[in-house]
Amino acid sequence: MILKDKVALVTGGTSGIGRATAIAFGAAGAKVVFSGRREAEGEETAALIRDTGAECLFVRSDVTNEAEVQALVEKTIATYGRLDCAFNNAGIESPFKPLHEQSIDHFDTIMSINVRGLFLCMKYEIQQMLQQGSGVIVNSSSTVGLIGYPGNSPYTASKHAVMGLTKSAALDYAKQGIRINAVNPGSIATEMIDRLGFTADDVATIVPMGRIGQVAEIAQVVVFLCSDAASYITGQPLAIDGGVTVG
Repeated sequence: MILKDKVALVTGGTSGIGRATAIAFGAAGAKVVFSGRREAEGEETAALIRDTGAECLFVRSDVTNEAEVQALVEKTIATYGRLDCAFNNAGIESPFKPLHEQSIDHFDTIMSINVRGLFLCMKYEIQQMLQQGSGVIVNSSSTVGLIGYPGNSPYTASKHAVMGLTKSAALDYAKQGIRINAVNPGSIATEMIDRLGFTADDVATIVPMGRIGQVAEIAQVVVFLCSDAASYITGQPLAIDGGVTVG
């Protein structure tokens, strides 16, 4: 119960890493607000969070819409009175193609969700945390936010941008009681891997540990970063990738 009585917000919380983290926040004692665009999946996630004994609230929200992001944070405050932790997880992937075959429409879409959306979330989360004098934000980047990867330039660019926002904002607010870090997952067993056409066996061949990661392994790191156990950590990427970025 390392987050007992804290209020935690998760974007992109209706599936995958976001859902697992929302559940983990609840199991750690937090009151959980989570958002997404799919209402049916949102209700499923809410039931799983309540199974941990935690209070929760699902808010349908699109991170690319500034008014909806502002309303999401305001709804959190209206319901629970404060915002202690935020996991900005909403994002999409790129099809694997060389840069000259990527469409400008997809590039604009991925930057709108992965970068503009994250910027908007941080903007309104930080405004509330400044009023409180404390708070923790964890942004969802990727191993490709740390290294390059062939055939994946729009997504790679977006996740490098996530790291830039994370590091700069961490310095902006380090003396004001707000910590901001990022998790950088490698290949994790999610719908994204399925959509890209990879199997667990495919992934295992390029991972030094020889296996694909699980969503719970990311969720527990996010909970740690939001806890007082990580009170001296800010502005940092944390690669959770089975050793892929070691060298």
